[in-house]
Amino acid sequence: MDAIQTRVVNATSRVVPMHWQIRGLKALVNVKKKLVGPRRPAPNFVEAPVPDVTTLALDEVDLSNPFLYRQGEWGPYFKRLRDEAPVHYLKNSPFGPFWSVTRYEDILFVDKHHELFSSEPFIILGDPPEGLSVEMFIAMDPPKHDVQRRSVQGVVAPQNLKEMEGLIRLRTGEVLDSLPLGEPFNWVPAVSKELTGRMLATLLDFPYEERHKLIDWSDRLAGNAAATGGEFDDEENMFEAAADMAWAFSQLWRDKEARRAAGEAPGFDLISMLQSNDDTKSMINRPMEFIGNLGLLIVGGNDTTRNSMSGGVLAMNQFPEEFDKLKANPDLIPNMVSEIIRWQTPLAHMRRVATQDVELNGQTIRQGDRVVMWFASGNRDERKFDNPDAFIIDRKDARNHLSFGYGIHRCMGNRLAELQLRILWEELLKRFDKIEVVGEPERVQSNFVRGYSELMVKLTPKGKG
Repeated sequence: MDAIQTRVVNATSRVVPMHWQIRGLKALVNVKKKLVGPRRPAPNFVEAPVPDVTTLALDEVDLSNPFLYRQGEWGPYFKRLRDEAPVHYLKNSPFGPFWSVTRYEDILFVDKHHELFSSEPFIILGDPPEGLSVEMFIAMDPPKHDVQRRSVQGVVAPQNLKEMEGLIRLRTGEVLDSLPLGEPFNWVPAVSKELTGRMLATLLDFPYEERHKLIDWSDRLAGNAAATGGEFDDEENMFEAAADMAWAFSQLWRDKEARRAAGEAPGFDLISMLQSNDDTKSMINRPMEFIGNLGLLIVGGNDTTRNSMSGGVLAMNQFPEEFDKLKANPDLIPNMVSEIIRWQTPLAHMRRVATQDVELNGQTIRQGDRVVMWFASGNRDERKFDNPDAFIIDRKDARNHLSFGYGIHRCMGNRLAELQLRILWEELLKRFDKIEVVGEPERVQSNFVRGYSELMVKLTPKGKG
């Protein structure tokens, strides 16, 4: 159905507004489910205490359980598989059968051999809701992947980043100067969400006063239960987010087209770059591709940076000697940024599909099998990193983390994420002697996003610590 559906949607894109097409797809899917049943029963996640991994048989170890991450119990699960079954097959899970790859070197092998392990059709463990099989370049193989990635990567070119630095610093300072002092507040919405929302609005030239919508769409698109074990088990959430996003960005796209037709020079935002490239300038007439790539840019620009901003504060509190080390030597900030991204690993995994039979670490992966690279495990692999569970801001090999991926799919915005985190910590050190976490953090429910919904913090200004 998906291939036929995509052709129909593309054919009608010039006549029927995109957001109405998405709502029509939802109605069509509902009718199909009534007639022939769902493609696969939707998983139903009810939180329960995660069992001690030592009590389980090896073939029962399930890394897809989203409560592993929410309850902070994921470490022993990964360690057991790294030690006993580094290439591990799970026959039964809420998402179907899959292989888990948990050691650093094996993950590198999978990620750099895209000819053996395809990114298509999705890079998350589960599948999106039926009818929303969108296309995005991170879930494409060459040559189409390379063409679409090239069309937008200029927005994070070194010269562009250099020009953005002043604006990022200005906005970071504005946010930090607005924070309450000496009383608890939730760091996640006040700092992490606010800063990433501002940056996304800038990159996309999205209306600045509506930037909160970008974060909301990201949360809903990445938080679907069938796709990531997230808290949104109602598919309406994802369809509504996709429809709202389609309406807003199609309006923005058409407005930019009209202004360019009137002689206005194109900008350096992502939409303008897509319109300036021959291969992507008509993307709006391919709605599944249009929605998919904008969704990718929003989720990618939100989750990695936002949860590293929160994770770094938590790490400094769990390892307070490292904050003392940083205050004594602020030149460690760039390396510390890499260590934050390694220690946090904001996206736990990426999925691939074997294109042929492959032998990996003594196991035979069959053509068509799903293979999940657990970056969160590779970044804690004792074979690669000494004392990997510790947060060490002057760690020698911190930059060798896997959080940005490897090879052709390495995160396009990695330098921008590092720049945002570097500026944040430079500005924090100017203002505060103490950034104290008060209370246990609340983590999101997901096997994909390793993030936080609440991190209560109290700030002590400089000179009063």
